[in-house]
Amino acid sequence: MMSLKTPLSQLHVIGILEGVSYLLLLGVCMPLKYYADIPEPTRFVGMAHGVLFILYCSYVLGLGLKYDWSIKVIFLGLVASVLPFGPFVADKKLFPQEA
Repeated sequence: MMSLKTPLSQLHVIGILEGVSYLLLLGVCMPLKYYADIPEPTRFVGMAHGVLFILYCSYVLGLGLKYDWSIKVIFLGLVASVLPFGPFVADKKLFPQEA
C-alpha cells in the first residue's frame, strides 16, 4: 500500500485521479451529453476534473520549485495535464520516482 506522506506520492495519486477524470469526461460524459442527450454526468465529472486539474497543476508547480526541477520538466508536467493519458506518462517518464 502506498503511503501518502510524501509530496511525490501525493502527486502520483493526484495525477492518476486527474488522468482518470479527464478520460471519463472525454470518453464517457461528453458522448453521453452530445449523442444521448444526457448532460448530467458531465456536470459532476467536470467539476471533479476541474478541482483535480487545479490541484495537479499546483502540485507540479509547487514541487518543481521545492525540488528545483528544470523549467522543461515543470513545463512538460503542465502540458501533460491537458493531454489524454498525459499525467500517466509524466508520472512514469518525467517526475522523479521514490525508492
